[in-house]
Amino acid sequence: MDEELLRGRVYGADYDDPNPRPGHVYRELVAGPLDGLFLDVTGRSPADLAQGAALPTELGAHGPGGRARYAPRDGDPLRWDWQGDVR
Repeated sequence: MDEELLRGRVYGADYDDPNPRPGHVYRELVAGPLDGLFLDVTGRSPADLAQGAALPTELGAHGPGGRARYAPRDGDPLRWDWQGDVR
């Protein structure tokens, strides 16, 4: 899959969905297999946001069934940095 096609899109959204959606809250994923995607965090608690996320992806080191771990960037919590791939 061409990674440039993913850039600026919302993680998990259909290709024909308008992205991003008005009224939603997003975090930009930086580096790793999901670099350039936006994660919809609408409705998540501050505690959940502080934990980041391990997101299912086939693009990571472990292929299907693997996850890419992202966490808020120090000093810029609107960007989540890649922490590595996990199973």
